Amino acid sequence: MINPDICHKARLARDSRFDGLFFTAVKSTGIFCRPICPARAPAEHQVCYYPSAAAASAAGYRPCLRCRPDSAPGSAAWQGSNTTLQRAIRLIDDGGLQQQTQHDLACRLGITERYLRKLFQQHLGMPPKQYALAQQVLFAKKLLHETTMPVNHIAFHAGFNSVRRFNDAFKQQLKLSPLNIRRQNKASGDMLQLTLSYRPPLAWQQMLDFWRARTLEGIDWVDAQRYGRTFSFMQQPGWFVVEPAANNNLKLQLHWPGEQGLFSLVQHLRRLLDLDANLLHIEQQLTSHPLFSQGIISGLRIPGVWSSWEAGVRAVLGQQVSVAGARTQLNRLVQALGKPLETDGMSIRLFPSPQALASSDLQMIKVPQARRDTLKALAQFVLQQSDAAPEHWLAIKGIGPWTVSYARLRGLSDTDVWLGGDLGVQKALAKAGNNGDINALAPWRSYATFQLWFSLGA
Repeated sequence: MINPDICHKARLARDSRFDGLFFTAVKSTGIFCRPICPARAPAEHQVCYYPSAAAASAAGYRPCLRCRPDSAPGSAAWQGSNTTLQRAIRLIDDGGLQQQTQHDLACRLGITERYLRKLFQQHLGMPPKQYALAQQVLFAKKLLHETTMPVNHIAFHAGFNSVRRFNDAFKQQLKLSPLNIRRQNKASGDMLQLTLSYRPPLAWQQMLDFWRARTLEGIDWVDAQRYGRTFSFMQQPGWFVVEPAANNNLKLQLHWPGEQGLFSLVQHLRRLLDLDANLLHIEQQLTSHPLFSQGIISGLRIPGVWSSWEAGVRAVLGQQVSVAGARTQLNRLVQALGKPLETDGMSIRLFPSPQALASSDLQMIKVPQARRDTLKALAQFVLQQSDAAPEHWLAIKGIGPWTVSYARLRGLSDTDVWLGGDLGVQKALAKAGNNGDINALAPWRSYATFQLWFSLGA
């Protein structure tokens, strides 16, 4: 819920920790802003507060062209409080209402359409369709600001089926025309470049260290400040690089030839980098627990991987071996089954697909035959039920709770995964001494898991 006193103090202080958690609408101008907007702060009686940019737009306000609400980090205030809503929003961000009806989405979630509408109205103040449309329009505005992409391409990448529908929605939602934005755009290079905002703090170096210890040849890479990796999205291969930029942003360089679906792709990248975490709230809960009485690493997020499939394969080959040992076997798998990509001066590959593993005898990896059988069974399962949650993998011989939890943690960025059976976590718990009630850390036990790993040197 919006607390006007907290919002008032945060906007006057331009506190970046609250960026994206609320938006300030100015009644006299009809404009809404981020808490960090550099413009002169209006008097309190002239403003009202909204929990999201979508809600402010729905109330009739247009976005500020100076602080650009379309670039604010996403609000995760509802995460953890309702897992059904969390999954619904993730499906919508992945194009769930562009490819199916609201009724179909509700059925996929296992709830009624009426209950779906109730959830959105209760937590976000608008129906699902209106939320989806607002997100599409705000993303299109971001592309108009930051790229030289033609307007018709932007319309399709934002999920609109026609330029006319895009123009109408843009004017209705934002009280602006696309050309008003495009006139202010500056030219960019051939590769798509975007900024990805986050709320501080961000322990970027620690996340790079975690990825660096687990990089696979040709799949992902880390240098002094940058992280990059390959991926396949909507049957189109690509790769990206991210590095820190000014004003609590990451600079994204993205190479991906898809003609539509960019909105969902960028949301996927934000998930992988865990950029929408509200660490102000998460770290308050962690530090109030006896387990972290000696302090925490501030800004530590969930360093993800591309998919639960990839995380599952990494976990199966990481069972009962060191990180270095698992990395050796994974590199053998990648070199044998990873599809090479054509790039300028880079030797990169895609992570092996379920089809590639299912069709191979996997003799290139030096593991017991039972481990190969588990990987092949997992590949067959994912081929047959690609949308199934990792919990369903427990029916596969050789896959237990640790593997499933690891896949949820890094492949889905689930915020509440407790890896209590992990050897590293057990060592850290023994070192910490006073553990307290681990359940009191819910719904942020994933962050507690990473804090414990890093307390041992990660």
